[in-house]
Amino acid sequence: MGIGKYLRWEDAKGNVFRPVSITGRQLLSNRTLNKSTAFTYQEREDFGLNGLLPPRVQTFEDQLNRVYHGFRHSSTDIEKYQYLRALQDRNETLFYALISRHIEEMTPIIYTPTVGKACQEFSHRFQKSRGLYLTTDNIDQVGDMARQFSGKDIQIIVVTDSQGILGIGDQGVGGMGIPIGKLSLYTLGAGIHPDHCMPIALDVGTDNPDLLSDPMYLGVPNKRLTGEDYKAFIKKFVEQVKLHFPKAVLQWEDFSKSNAFDNLANYEDEVPSFNDDIQGTGAVVLAGIIGAAKMKSETLGEQTYAVYGAGAGGVGVADQIFAGLLKEGLTHQEARDRIFILDSHGVVFDDRENLDEYKKRFAKPVELAKEWQRADPNKVSLTELIDHVPVTVLLGCSGVGGSFKEHHIKKMLDYTDRPMIFPLSNPTSHCEALPEDIYQWSDGQAIVATGSPFENVQFKDKEYRIGQGNNVFIFPGVGLAAITAEVKKITMDMFTTASFALADYVSQEDLDAGSVFPKISELRDVSIHVAKAILEQIQQTDADGHLRDKDISKELAARIWEPVYLPYRRV
Repeated sequence: MGIGKYLRWEDAKGNVFRPVSITGRQLLSNRTLNKSTAFTYQEREDFGLNGLLPPRVQTFEDQLNRVYHGFRHSSTDIEKYQYLRALQDRNETLFYALISRHIEEMTPIIYTPTVGKACQEFSHRFQKSRGLYLTTDNIDQVGDMARQFSGKDIQIIVVTDSQGILGIGDQGVGGMGIPIGKLSLYTLGAGIHPDHCMPIALDVGTDNPDLLSDPMYLGVPNKRLTGEDYKAFIKKFVEQVKLHFPKAVLQWEDFSKSNAFDNLANYEDEVPSFNDDIQGTGAVVLAGIIGAAKMKSETLGEQTYAVYGAGAGGVGVADQIFAGLLKEGLTHQEARDRIFILDSHGVVFDDRENLDEYKKRFAKPVELAKEWQRADPNKVSLTELIDHVPVTVLLGCSGVGGSFKEHHIKKMLDYTDRPMIFPLSNPTSHCEALPEDIYQWSDGQAIVATGSPFENVQFKDKEYRIGQGNNVFIFPGVGLAAITAEVKKITMDMFTTASFALADYVSQEDLDAGSVFPKISELRDVSIHVAKAILEQIQQTDADGHLRDKDISKELAARIWEPVYLPYRRV
């Protein structure tokens, strides 16, 4: 009989195996099935592999030692990235087993910060195709493309149009590195089988002059599609997803801030979808704030929040804080009064002309600052905000390195003994302040979390572990829960539940070390914890839904893939 969803079978004697129908070079070229030098002598005989491999059979441990040795001997981070991507393209089981053993060392290589450079150099380092590249010329042919993936049962799609890649902007077709990396983290964190994952790049052109003038550029060498033409293309894309990948959860990734909000709003009711830059970022930051409030023995409602940077991530953070405050019992107005957002023009006020729609919900009445002293009568800076408002939580989503100053932190100490300072921008060069400076300025009193990974900081007689507010603590669990529950819509409540679940997972040992986030090495356990919390909430609120009378732990266990070799039997 079949076990789970990954072609694992059990014979009458209880022996687990995987039935395989392809042989020879075709089997060796299949990245999902390839065992390479670990094929046994019997498997080599059964599947026509004799003479196609070196004669010695290696154990899985032998292979892991060999590929780790190769990784360690790659001299730069981008070479390590290329090495791991090549391994992923030829043997996914070995790839995931390797990174799961060295997760803290390798996640910064397969995703941020190294993936940013990989996107920039995509056309010059391209090795092997993965996923779909959709353009205006082929968007009507997705059905033909989908047939290339028949039998894969696509359950999760990560899609980008590459306009807002990390902190480096428009990367054209090179943005494909983001969906590939994100889906690797889905498999690593939530155990979603690689065959169920689909990375998609929407190549609608690029406005990056360096790419347009590069003869090696692999994307559409035209200016970006905009306006109604862009909207029509996105509409057609969603229709194609619904038609050809009807079971899939859709994750929007690294779109421009306006398109990010528009696409999410336009299609969240049509397909189960979310935007990680908005909702994932918001959820992980809220989890960190909940943990920091626990360290202070205070509530979310006792804080005043300044979100520095009002792009997709910043407003997503504000939205999720708002949801957390409502959960604590504050009214809508009380919650909004506690949240200030700032963009490149300073604090967002309601009298600003041509204010982006997605910022309006947090715009403050201009009368609030009428009596404030300010250098520019048309603008309130971060310094001026903190001088006049008792900010206790300062969150950096601006991408402007070094924008948090000593004065900001010292002034916050007038309002609270333990200010929360989260410089969240990636990569490290864009971080609003360095942790060691924040501890110095606050005399070790600040609660610090970052978006980029940092080494521990020694200040006076204490060593602080810098918690990384990485979205990877959120989106794999949310995606796994959405797939398991077969939800029609991914809601804000699911992300709020994810926030509180992540905060609940953080141990007292983590908090005592100064960290409001767990270690990245705990990713699998965190993802399952988050998914289970969301599923329990769905089960409680939708009594007649898909999860009715289901054992959630068993439902999750049936979907989680482990990167191990099974014996093969030819069929």
